[in-house]
Amino acid sequence: MPDGTRVLVTGAGGFIGHHLVTYLKESGYWVRGVDIKYPEFSPKDADEFELLDLRRWDNCLQATRGMDEVYALAADMGGMGFISSNHAQILHNNLLMNIHSFEAAHVNGVKRFLFTSSACIYPEYRQMEADVIPLKEEDAYPADPQDAYGWEKLVIERLGMHYDKEYGLETRIPRFHNIFGPAGTWTGGREKVPAALCRKIAVAKFTGNPEIDIWGDGDQTRSFCYIDDCVTGIFKLMQSDYNEPLNLGQDRMLSINELADIIAEIAEVKIKKVHIEGPEGVRGRNSDNTRLKEVLGWSPEISLEDGLARTYTWIEKQVKAELENAADNQAATEALVHSKVL
Repeated sequence: MPDGTRVLVTGAGGFIGHHLVTYLKESGYWVRGVDIKYPEFSPKDADEFELLDLRRWDNCLQATRGMDEVYALAADMGGMGFISSNHAQILHNNLLMNIHSFEAAHVNGVKRFLFTSSACIYPEYRQMEADVIPLKEEDAYPADPQDAYGWEKLVIERLGMHYDKEYGLETRIPRFHNIFGPAGTWTGGREKVPAALCRKIAVAKFTGNPEIDIWGDGDQTRSFCYIDDCVTGIFKLMQSDYNEPLNLGQDRMLSINELADIIAEIAEVKIKKVHIEGPEGVRGRNSDNTRLKEVLGWSPEISLEDGLARTYTWIEKQVKAELENAADNQAATEALVHSKVL
């Protein structure tokens, strides 16, 4: 059990953030959570929770006061539909949050700072084919991320490494590869592909309409990592001495079509995929976990099927409740089916 270690989790009202707060509390830490909102689908487990807009310098100073370690998860983000159409907002908001957070941590004497980066930093020219070669950490350069979200993450990676070398703020940088799980955004436009497909398939199950919209041909590929493995990896990296960017994700690649089929099998429903026009992101992306295993002596353990079963079960309950509570079930169904996410 930690000896009085006090930690800050920014983005503690978000999906990964609130799961991480719970994990850290169960591990014996005193935890301060900070976000512009409280967790939407679970209680606040933090010892202290402050509603602060981290785009403001004074709020970052307030958030980091008295902290030994910072887990920086705060971000303006969403699924492909969101990040492909909000470049200026994402770049502006995330740069402000992370530049201020690093400097505030330095000023307040924080010892260790974990910045959550993303596989979106990898160059588009390495991800042009569905059958892509798994991405190694050094593949980030020469730089050419597809979206502003990826550019911001890459710039702040560099900032963190400079704060480590020049100021002694020990920095840790996991690059997330498509984290998913229950108790996260599942509708409204910011949800990721696994949640979107779970929602659509649950709607199909309850309405009897088997049609599932998928942007593009569905042959674009990704790997997906369950939330419990994600928070375990975050913690293990924070405790390590490794201060370079490190992939954190599963290395099992599959297509979006295959992902939909797995979820449909879990739901015990037959679906008909309807491929429509929409942003697809890069054609293929997968994680090379060689260095992850070398550095941490660990790699994600929860299978895709197990993680999707837990996620689908939770989202199906949300969909059922939404439909039952709607005054006009047809209107609710339309909203759930056509929420723009894939």
